[in-house]
Amino acid sequence: MSARILAFGEILWDVFDHAKRLGGAPLNFALHARRIGHESVLISAVGKDELGAEARAALAGLGMDSPFIQTTSLYPTGTARVQLGDDGQVHFKIHRPAAYDDIHLSQRDLEDLAAWDPEWLYFGTLSSMVNSSRSLLFKLIETLPHARRFYDVNLRQDSYTPELVAELAASSEVVKMNLEEMLEISRMFGLCGDNIENFCARAAERFGWRAVAVTLGERGCGVWVKGAFAEVEGVPVSVVDPVGAGDAFSAAFVHGLSLGWSPLKIGEFANRVGALVASRPGGTPEWSIEEVEQVQLPAE
Repeated sequence: MSARILAFGEILWDVFDHAKRLGGAPLNFALHARRIGHESVLISAVGKDELGAEARAALAGLGMDSPFIQTTSLYPTGTARVQLGDDGQVHFKIHRPAAYDDIHLSQRDLEDLAAWDPEWLYFGTLSSMVNSSRSLLFKLIETLPHARRFYDVNLRQDSYTPELVAELAASSEVVKMNLEEMLEISRMFGLCGDNIENFCARAAERFGWRAVAVTLGERGCGVWVKGAFAEVEGVPVSVVDPVGAGDAFSAAFVHGLSLGWSPLKIGEFANRVGALVASRPGGTPEWSIEEVEQVQLPAE
């Protein structure tokens, strides 16, 4: 079953020591959702600069360019400095303001999106740090009352506040985060942080969530859906590039929820997709469902 998915937020270049790659969680997520077989449209903006032109060309090559990806002369195309820490975690230094802080939708745009009638609306924390972007997100939520709201937490240093996280969390039905983000949210709101299942249940009660996924890196994930919970062991893989693996997991999580799968089946599939992406360079490498099915799960 193919779902219509609308993603809202940043397009940016991930800048490494010797290379740069087009990314941003919403873009990565939308691309991976397409790899699974869903329709996805991205709302974002790039700058009227060389990086913006390169982004446009790359998006066209990926089949992701659309009227809802705008060009602004107000700010430069977004960039993020990417470094792999000694702890094995990826660390980002976000450069703001950026083009994706200047997204606008006309009344006609909103009407066109309402007519498309997406089943899912994806958003994160980063772009909503800017008042105008946050207001536009809530306008989208109002315009698309039937879309299931997916919040991919993605807390970046100096790019969130407890008040913003609370506002976005309360506007969500489905949420995905990593373990560090779970612990931070637990600390911010006085929730249980020593047990994933208890955290999911208490956070769902607090914010009205219907499903939660907590990624645990190589240790797998925990998936909670309407009170049912599974902690799923990770897939052994040789990690080449962890950037984008979490976004691929998010797309697979949405896929499983769209099909009404159990938490165990969702977790196994999402772990496979995330592991496959992590085993290849770049945040959005080519991959197929057939390759996902060949990824070996841990032995019983």
